Amino acid sequence: MTGTPLGDFLRARREALTPQDVGLPEHGRRRVKGLRREEVAILAGVSSDYYMRLEQGRESSPSAQVVEAVARALQLDAATTEHLWLLVRPAEARAWRGTDGLPVSAQLRQLMDSWSDAPAFVVGPALDVLAGNAMADALHAGFTPADNLARMVFLDPAGREFYREWDRAAHSCAAEIRAAYGHDPGNARIAEVVAVLSERSPEFAELWARHDVKPKTQEIKHLRHPRVGDLEIQFSTFTVSGAPHQQLVVYQAEPVSPTAEAFRRLRVHADALCASRTAEVPLV
Repeated sequence: MTGTPLGDFLRARREALTPQDVGLPEHGRRRVKGLRREEVAILAGVSSDYYMRLEQGRESSPSAQVVEAVARALQLDAATTEHLWLLVRPAEARAWRGTDGLPVSAQLRQLMDSWSDAPAFVVGPALDVLAGNAMADALHAGFTPADNLARMVFLDPAGREFYREWDRAAHSCAAEIRAAYGHDPGNARIAEVVAVLSERSPEFAELWARHDVKPKTQEIKHLRHPRVGDLEIQFSTFTVSGAPHQQLVVYQAEPVSPTAEAFRRLRVHADALCASRTAEVPLV
């Protein structure tokens, strides 16, 4: 069943909870998955009719007190509560409208190119890889192509080998796109990526239906590169000034570590790739 973005989100979060999760008694066999609407209403301190209207999209302007009460009732964490707030805001008030589709600036490309020992790349809200430096190209050289992180995880056979913790990578991709969707549910590129992945990957379709929300974090990534072996990556993510739909991702290695040595070998591979591409360009 498909309704409004807000209604779909509330329904998914309600269905993810059990009465035991929220301290309610469970009597007999239940005909619905998760909590009932009236149970959420009781926990939030609103009427069942009001909560039903909210979930069905017939109530679009809940008060701040109601939003916070529903967030507590559904046991939302900080990121998921922020997502709820985005869904109840008018579309025209969302931050990324009007900036989607901007090219990566020449200054940012120059900055990434100056980082010769660290893979760095820029992604859009649908996890499209918009630009990257030579080290990022070498890191992702096993993908055909390295165009979208979610496609690389779910649809490219190389993803199952490259992401040593594939389940975690898959969950993160779906949850990061869901977080971006909260800023702009009408984003055509997000809709396109979600449609393709949902059709071609049952794993993505299942994760997308859960409505989990997770912006990029500072967690360690465990990767396996076909040329340089296992990598334990530290990474940072930065919002790009002037283009808030873009995020700069920088991968780093712990100094004097196996990953630092692997990065040294990756740099040699990156230089070789650059040289081969230069050789392919005809002189005029």
